[in-house]
Amino acid sequence: MGIEARIPMIIGNWKMHKGTIPETSELLRGLIPLVRDVADREIVVCPPFTTLESATYLCKDANISIGAQNLHWEEKGAFTGEISAPMLLGLGVTHVIIGHSERRQLFGELYELVNRKIDSALQFNLAPIVCVGENLDEYRAEQTFRVVEKQIECGLKGLSDIQMREIVIAYEPIWAIGTGLAATSFRAEMVHSFIRARLAETFSPEVGNSIRILYGGSVKPDNISEFMLQPDIDGVLVGGASLEADVFAKIVMGKPFYR
Repeated sequence: MGIEARIPMIIGNWKMHKGTIPETSELLRGLIPLVRDVADREIVVCPPFTTLESATYLCKDANISIGAQNLHWEEKGAFTGEISAPMLLGLGVTHVIIGHSERRQLFGELYELVNRKIDSALQFNLAPIVCVGENLDEYRAEQTFRVVEKQIECGLKGLSDIQMREIVIAYEPIWAIGTGLAATSFRAEMVHSFIRARLAETFSPEVGNSIRILYGGSVKPDNISEFMLQPDIDGVLVGGASLEADVFAKIVMGKPFYR
């Protein structure tokens, strides 16, 4: 599978915003007509749990898929306040973000939990969007590659080449999330190339060549093109800029990807 087979992907992570049905409806009703004619890239939005059902209903005839921001690794059980993969499937969800830096840092999600969540998502045919990335101290200490390598090694442990076909990796340097700072396109490409090479070594050259690796971290309409022109960057995971329909649409419809 060559580079031309990696369909670009644009994901909007709403985090704990737009969590009421009127807010989600307003944002999606504004976004849907703006991106209606986009056919050369995949669009996914990840609202809060509270509006996933409304989002899937609104997008049932649109070219937008709906993802969740997290899930529990068990199918069911005494886990008060948690959401399982079957619950997400019942809402029409197709993707799920796993291992986001905010989950790792604020809620103590370690490597084993990320791995178990990936297993659960795959078991129930949810496409995992697996986040990796270094914090500011690790970046300054030039430990980016070591940190990312460990996150990949532990998070994807035990997966087969076939399962890897369903995985999307999102490289998010933590120091660039919500700060207004972004890695240069050159540096982001270096890390993406490293990730692709490690996946090729760990699994197979086919996996390394075919897997989609996204960049996340203060992505905006005015910097999207420089990232998308890099050969190993297959899309973006967008935070704050996905909360306004016109701004996110500009990112979705950024200049052509490198292909």
